[in-house]
Amino acid sequence: MTLPDEFDTLQVGTVLHDPKTGAFLDVNTQLEELYGYSAEALREMSFEEVSANTYSYTQAEALRRIAAAEDTPQAFEWRIKRADGELIWVSINLTRIAIDGRPYVLGEVTDITEYKHNDRRVSLFYRLLRHNLRNDINVISGFADHVVGVAETEAARTSAEKIKTAAGDLSRVSESVKQIENTITREQSYWTRRPAVDVVAETVERFEPSNIEIDERTEMWIAVDDAFDHALTHAIENAIVHAETPEPSVRIVIEESPNTGRVEIRIEDECPLIPDMEIDALSEHTETTTTSHGSGVGLFVMKWCIESLGGELKIERRSGRGNCVYFYLPPKESPDPDSEIVSHTARRPTEAVSRQRSTE
Repeated sequence: MTLPDEFDTLQVGTVLHDPKTGAFLDVNTQLEELYGYSAEALREMSFEEVSANTYSYTQAEALRRIAAAEDTPQAFEWRIKRADGELIWVSINLTRIAIDGRPYVLGEVTDITEYKHNDRRVSLFYRLLRHNLRNDINVISGFADHVVGVAETEAARTSAEKIKTAAGDLSRVSESVKQIENTITREQSYWTRRPAVDVVAETVERFEPSNIEIDERTEMWIAVDDAFDHALTHAIENAIVHAETPEPSVRIVIEESPNTGRVEIRIEDECPLIPDMEIDALSEHTETTTTSHGSGVGLFVMKWCIESLGGELKIERRSGRGNCVYFYLPPKESPDPDSEIVSHTARRPTEAVSRQRSTE
């Protein structure tokens, strides 16, 4: 069964599903462009194969939605994985339709990635204004009053130092918010395609002298902008600031993800385990409360920056001690050697590269 030709004139992605099996029977050109697959390829694929595999979107849930649409129209959000590995948010509306007297389920699919980013930005601003900024301002005000009454004493100097620390924290929060703002509102046209190891190395160089190892196990290319630098900078700073040793050790591994084929950039540290509260606060399903909001915004910067590049962030606590921060990004083809290369640094030989940057 195929869609009538008129559906190709629509500005929304359209798909025709078998109401029993959920199979893709036909799609219009707009949906082919949205998913990155041809109609022929989609007919051979399941709903789960085009869904983000790290989210709880399953074939069973998709089939339940499609079957239910025979009686009641269905409207929901879904995160799909395009053919190039990029993850995007879509809104799906399913309705019953009859063509030549036979029942089908018609799906209308709209890209809402920008909407999701804006929605999350508003949520973060709320969290900042309600907790981080308000609390720090209260600290500044409280200790400032204290200084007035105990001037020229040791207590005054201690209070002044606390004021300085709180003000510094507030300044860093403001900078993080600015990074998120720039990241979410920036157009994809600013992205440049470069070797992953080169982009990582440029960020690492700003931390010298420091004990940071870069281990390139697979040569891979990524499309990035300043958002990647923001995310990696926060990851490295967290690994250094929260370390309990005088010379913190950080290891960054670049390889192909064995499960998805995407670019995996793994930042390993030896810090105390990140508290559950900090990780849980990253979830969009976690309610913002006075006891569950996170103590900073560095993790949010990492998450949103990486997601703005079509990837995702994962955090694991290593057994015993230390954390692993994973950046997953869509892999890109390396440019033709005869064409203009967007990378600003010369490419090294293709064999694996391992570099140790340490304090001499």
